[in-house]
Amino acid sequence: MKARFNTIQEALSWASSYLEANGQEGLAAKFFLQDVLQFTSSDVMMKQFDPFPEDKITKYEKGIEQIATGTPYQYVSGVAEFYGRHFKVTPDVLIPRPETEELIEQLIQRKKTLFGKRPVRIVDIGTGTGCIATTLKLEIPEAEVHAVDISSQALEVARHNAVFLQADVQFLQGDMTEPIEGEKWDIFVSNPPYIAEVEKQVMHGNVLDHEPHLALFAEDEGLYFYKKMCARLPELLSAQAIVGFEIGYLQGPAVKLLLEQALPTAKVEVVEDLNGRDRMVFATL
Repeated sequence: MKARFNTIQEALSWASSYLEANGQEGLAAKFFLQDVLQFTSSDVMMKQFDPFPEDKITKYEKGIEQIATGTPYQYVSGVAEFYGRHFKVTPDVLIPRPETEELIEQLIQRKKTLFGKRPVRIVDIGTGTGCIATTLKLEIPEAEVHAVDISSQALEVARHNAVFLQADVQFLQGDMTEPIEGEKWDIFVSNPPYIAEVEKQVMHGNVLDHEPHLALFAEDEGLYFYKKMCARLPELLSAQAIVGFEIGYLQGPAVKLLLEQALPTAKVEVVEDLNGRDRMVFATL
């Protein structure tokens, strides 16, 4: 199949129609175009009647055909936007979600409230792309930031992103908190695998078929990694500390209870995302 378009607008029209005809979200055509042409959303609007660059036509056509099969456009372009920055993504890592940007916002504000401008030690468990650790280092330059992942492939991606974005983050390979035992941390953050195995049957195929299951699913009704981390928190936290977990929207009460049991003197809060769903749990010492 050969697409026939001359202008950027014609390319978008063809691509969105083609994706929708194949059961995919038509809006992905615009996001992928922005990645291919390195355009902003405003650029697309302002240059919609410009000729489509000839040297990018084949890349755009082939990419749209791949997206039409269900592959997320971020894996096709190799790039995902997070917190206004571009992060490399591969099938070895989860695609950063907008909800995780809200976790970052909450942590920045809570850091200011509890610590002011004082330097802090931050650790990110299960870093994946490194989007949380890298963003926190860039937004809180005075922080010392470490990040842990069990996957060597994920750490390769995370290191690339930190170097590309000029963020001084120390990456460690290991299972959850093992590489950081014996140290004290002021901010402990994690967006761990939290989807229960039974939820596979209701998940969108684009996620289930393409994103790494190691980073998606957890035993014990999705609570396995929260339980494992909470068991170690009393030994890992400074006298003043913040814990921030991203959670599945039904897990708020269970994760809140785990943190309250692990840290009896902490203030524990479940916080909703912009869609009004429980998405984060914070404990403050």
